[in-house]
Amino acid sequence: MNVKQYLDSTYLKTASQAGLSEAENTLVVKSAIAEAIHESFKLIMIRPEYVTLAKEMILKANSTLHVGTVIDFPEGTSDLESKLKEANKAIEDGADDLDFVCNYQAFKDGDLALVKQEILVGTQIGLANNKVVKWIIEVAALNDKQIIQLSALIKNIVISNFKEENYASVFVKSSTGFYKTENDLPNGATIPTIIMMLENASPLPVKAAGGVRSYEDAVKMIRLGVKRIGTSAAKEIANGENTTNQY
Repeated sequence: MNVKQYLDSTYLKTASQAGLSEAENTLVVKSAIAEAIHESFKLIMIRPEYVTLAKEMILKANSTLHVGTVIDFPEGTSDLESKLKEANKAIEDGADDLDFVCNYQAFKDGDLALVKQEILVGTQIGLANNKVVKWIIEVAALNDKQIIQLSALIKNIVISNFKEENYASVFVKSSTGFYKTENDLPNGATIPTIIMMLENASPLPVKAAGGVRSYEDAVKMIRLGVKRIGTSAAKEIANGENTTNQY
């Protein structure tokens, strides 16, 4: 199976998280973009401040690589105005995919009105600008019931407010890859969580992010039905190599 067109090659560390200077981290980002162009991946997923750089490199290479970025990453607790400001800037800079971190903490606290409003408005702004929208639900922070409920909530908002032709452009995504779990428990996509998401988000597509560390893992996810896979080891996975990368 050719998995490359399922892979969102991902680098989302800040300089401080990577233990690098800003200049060194920018070089890592450039390398990731160049690799994604060369390997013909579906998309490069980077932080918002690098979207313009990516678009410039892609144009220069005459590549079809898409650019994705994250909104309100990784906590997802900012107010709607802040989320929309960040999304509008990413749209202006040329991002193709907007991966919003859903306010899963508000969902856990029972503030469904807040969560519904941000999903509705965030999806509206993305689709109105012909962008792909993904909602990161952070499965490691949720129990099984909450994963099922939040996946279904996103689905129901999209079905109730948008046309069927838009469904394929609104994903439910498993993880940021940055959530700190206790006792080194998985913080990303697992087979059981992805099955729950697929069953309850359908007909919306699902993106498996975090925890996919081999070609075999990727194939399993694709055969389950995921449409995208987020990974910081896209090249290794595509080449059939295992990786110890956590995202």
